[in-house]
Amino acid sequence: MLILVGLLLSACQPQPSSIALARPEEYQETTQEVSEPQIQDQLITPLPTRPPFAPGELVDYTAQTGDTLPFLAIRFNTSVDEIRAANPIIPENATTMPPGMPMKIPIYYAPLWGSPYKILPDSLFVNGPSQIDFDTSAFVESRPGWFKDYVGFAAGANRSGAELVDLAAQNFSVSPRLLLALLEYHAGALSQLEPSDEVYTLGLDDWRHKGPYLQLVLAANTLNHGYYGFRTGLIQTIEHDDGTIERPDPWQNTATVALQYYFSHFFPTEDYYHAVSPDGFAQTYQDLFGDPWDSDQPHLPGSLTQPEFFLPFEPERIWALTGGPHTGWGTGYPYAALDFAPPSVVGGCVPTEEWATAVATGVVVRSETGVVVLDLDEDGDERTGWVVFYLHIGTEGRAPLGARLDKGDRVGQPSCEGGRSTGTHIHIARKYNGEWIPAEGTLAFNLEGWIAHNGNEPYLGTLTRHSRTVTACLCSNMYSHIQSDVPAESSED
Repeated sequence: MLILVGLLLSACQPQPSSIALARPEEYQETTQEVSEPQIQDQLITPLPTRPPFAPGELVDYTAQTGDTLPFLAIRFNTSVDEIRAANPIIPENATTMPPGMPMKIPIYYAPLWGSPYKILPDSLFVNGPSQIDFDTSAFVESRPGWFKDYVGFAAGANRSGAELVDLAAQNFSVSPRLLLALLEYHAGALSQLEPSDEVYTLGLDDWRHKGPYLQLVLAANTLNHGYYGFRTGLIQTIEHDDGTIERPDPWQNTATVALQYYFSHFFPTEDYYHAVSPDGFAQTYQDLFGDPWDSDQPHLPGSLTQPEFFLPFEPERIWALTGGPHTGWGTGYPYAALDFAPPSVVGGCVPTEEWATAVATGVVVRSETGVVVLDLDEDGDERTGWVVFYLHIGTEGRAPLGARLDKGDRVGQPSCEGGRSTGTHIHIARKYNGEWIPAEGTLAFNLEGWIAHNGNEPYLGTLTRHSRTVTACLCSNMYSHIQSDVPAESSED
């Protein structure tokens, strides 16, 4: 039967913009001798220094939002087993640590630790619950800067500056406040009457990203790459333009490391140290929105678990896993998405009679070209609770905005719509309270017991259930075929 079923070759890149980012292997530990980076004189407040800890010495640590044991083990250069031994209260099935929980961590020194100064809470990095009460248009209009009168073209329409910010914030799930603060820090967009450089507005010298909107796209993508790369342990060092290496401070929070990565990626070392100091970007953010730590409400709770999910296609149909863990939106990290392709006798972007289905019950909170977003807590806002993001959904038959779908209900037909695609397929990813959830890890994608694992490269990878493994392949061969075990009548429950 499998021989008779031809399956479509497919791959996708959700955001139709080319963004050059360093590959994960470029961030492995270096064996070259490098000097400790020096904090510049611009710092207003003296920062704590780390003593020369003895190997395995227990240090005090307070769990931060999104912390997991593997993440902490990488940061403190220790092991999960040693952390468990020092904190026997942690259950075996622990996922995320409860924010604020006091812990003891066995630490092993690693050279070149960076600044302990924290710039921004994680909850204000993502486009999550903390952004619900924020009106980007009203805020921009209240400021005298040139950005309130700016109009640019993006996603098929002319849009105001505020609308461009909201578009980038929605697509990348990065806080609109953060993006506005970058516009002000780099370009005085909210205070100056004229832009100093409308082509490379943020100073990001990349010919593929000219103009305010594409500069925001590049900034948001780079911030996400740093945020989720650090969160998953795939980025462990930051390299500066002068060749020096910096390791994020073990007590540092993820949003701050994302900003450190961003500023190191595009700007000279001297500018970097000023930007990450208290009187750098943090001061700009505080001038605009007040002290961010006063409004920090951790957005990832302790013991977070994924709801039960079906496979995203109808029962008794054979599809192929054509894309293992890869970016949720844009390029680089997070590796939050999986791709599935329906049966076809030819490859390419061809019509299909197959249907993508709801992996769980929820309400459609976004339905637009190529995209359906399913809100599982049904509060009508994709910035809260669990949501499932579908990409490459065809226009005809697409679930409409506001529709309530039960598990197994039709979302729409696979296509090449939305972003770029080499063949008809769907791309699915998860978010919780605005944070992309990586497909592999403590909260791995679980579809009817099929657990996702990364490959050596994005789009490679596997789904494993018990002793069987399905391997992602654009070739759509028999080793990539997968079938739902859910009885057909269950999809109507």
